[in-house]
Amino acid sequence: MNPLTMKSWSPYVAGIGIGVLSWFAFGVANSPLGISTAFEHTAALAEKAVVPQAEQTNEYFAQKAEAGKLPKIGLGWMLVVGVFVGASLSSRLSGDRSIESVPVMWRERFGGSVPLRLAAAFFAGALMLFGARLAGGCTSGHSISGSLQLAVSSWVFTAVFFIAAIVTALAIYGRKELNHV
Repeated sequence: MNPLTMKSWSPYVAGIGIGVLSWFAFGVANSPLGISTAFEHTAALAEKAVVPQAEQTNEYFAQKAEAGKLPKIGLGWMLVVGVFVGASLSSRLSGDRSIESVPVMWRERFGGSVPLRLAAAFFAGALMLFGARLAGGCTSGHSISGSLQLAVSSWVFTAVFFIAAIVTALAIYGRKELNHV
């Protein structure tokens, strides 16, 4: 069977693949896997493009320069592009691509409004990105790369993330609906 046409992979195979990718990222680019920093860098570069003197007056740029990590389009954005292209390609090859804007579970709970669904998705994504930057990294940065490096903060983050995800799903959809998933 062709793994590219499968609707799902073994979590063990996927985990091994992510682990090997992490080793590769550390070995070749000396960088952990993570995506949220790419958005942080993009915002900083956009600010710099609009207000060029921001680099001289903004504390963010001073801290990054001191650490030798000035904002750039780099590995993080390659991961963003790779996740987008990989997910799109995977969904097409596996035949698991859905074109519905409002999933059934959402429609049953909140109605069929496409603008409401898109606004909620945008707000939730922005909130997650804000939280990721507040935590010093996203789920992939902490849960994959940080845990791989045995960082206690990443193990704590991962536990809290899972608990928060469960509580949020129960609060939004309730226990009865989640049992049908």
